[in-house]
Amino acid sequence: MLSRRDFLKSAGAAAASLPLFGLMPAQAETRPNFIFIFTDDQRYDAMSCAGHPFMFTPNMDRIAKEGVRFTNAFVTISLCAPSRGCFLTGKHAHAHGVINNRLTFDESQTTFPRLLQQAGYDTAFIGKWHMDGQEGPMPGFNRWVSFKGQGAYIDPQMNVDGEQVKARGYMTDILTKHAVEWLKKPRNAPFCLYLPHKACHGPMIPAVRHSRLYSDVKIGRPSNFDDDYEGRPTWFKLGMEKGHDFRGALVDPKEFDEYVKNYCRSLIAVDDSVGRIFDALEEIGQLDNTVIIYSSDNGFFLGEHHRIDKRTANEESIRIPMLMRYPKLIRPGTVKDDMVLNIDVAPTVLQLAGVKIPEAVEGRSWCDLFGKGKRPWRDEWLYEYFEDPGFRRTPTMRAVRTDRWKYIEYSREGEISELYDLKGDPLELHNLIDDPKHVSVLSNMKARLARLLKETNYGRENETQGQ
Repeated sequence: MLSRRDFLKSAGAAAASLPLFGLMPAQAETRPNFIFIFTDDQRYDAMSCAGHPFMFTPNMDRIAKEGVRFTNAFVTISLCAPSRGCFLTGKHAHAHGVINNRLTFDESQTTFPRLLQQAGYDTAFIGKWHMDGQEGPMPGFNRWVSFKGQGAYIDPQMNVDGEQVKARGYMTDILTKHAVEWLKKPRNAPFCLYLPHKACHGPMIPAVRHSRLYSDVKIGRPSNFDDDYEGRPTWFKLGMEKGHDFRGALVDPKEFDEYVKNYCRSLIAVDDSVGRIFDALEEIGQLDNTVIIYSSDNGFFLGEHHRIDKRTANEESIRIPMLMRYPKLIRPGTVKDDMVLNIDVAPTVLQLAGVKIPEAVEGRSWCDLFGKGKRPWRDEWLYEYFEDPGFRRTPTMRAVRTDRWKYIEYSREGEISELYDLKGDPLELHNLIDDPKHVSVLSNMKARLARLLKETNYGRENETQGQ
């Protein structure tokens, strides 16, 4: 069996020798445009096309209806800044170096917007950078509209091409206004818009027009809310950091309900934004020549296992929405169950643009999932998290996930590992690590993890850097 590295090398060479998605190699005047929209902390199921019980997101749904919805999309690290680095570079966090929210992004690194810019694309970053204190402008972008750290929902301080500007209004709407204006400007080149929103990161403040949405909705508790933690690691039983679990932070049922509602309300302005992006593309006649990708930097707990926030290898933490529209490649209404990752965005965009994918990229282009030349896809992937200096309770962890199984191990001495059968136990309530019936499965998952760590050059030095 080919190793992952050898497989990617051979697949990449084969892909490079073929016309993109059955067409002739991209020419300057026909190369697609790109718009990458993503949110902060949006769960995989927080949109109506994914079956949410009361949210209505017609514009997110439109991307899925006219393109593809990936039902099994994941982040390789469920934390904001590291995951953002993964999207930009196509590499795991331990490879690009931003392994917690307190580290700056190395400006010399190769990112897909930088490569597109070098290939003649007009590029813009409009939104949340969120890597340490960096606020830009960053290399690879001709236009820069951002802010420091988390920013503010109301009347935010902005960095516009290096100049400090006090904006007025609601953050999502401000970013959308800048994005639409930039899209409509005259240009003689293809474009790439990178649009990461602040929403729905807490504390969530909805737009005034959405502040009373869902007032009559009764919020139910998730099925695994009352997890008894039997057979769990010590750190999990003790709870995450203060404010990160509902046992101590949100004990009042009314407070819990309002928290969930505000989370959902804040995303509706993002859905409005997606609609305005569609309108702008139609106005300039570039809708069907534009690749639209929609995603989030990580998942989010809303009461599962008593939890709030992310940072763990549980499904609610690692699963993200992933939508893509490009009619020249994707049939409308496509649903894909293949496991796709945040590190796949960079190689997908680069291949569609006709730009060589750097050898250091660890993700895979989704072009392999479409068309007659569909290639074998991944059946396993590596998850990682590094202990954050400000969040000591949550330890460094590594995990491997397949279609059915998940194995998690911790670097902290004395912590037990975890093994879950996602087919029989999708809520992850029964740790099978000591079950004699699953000795062979455990051995196989340990071997898979060891191989992935080796193939991605994961070193023990990464663990100490995060502490």
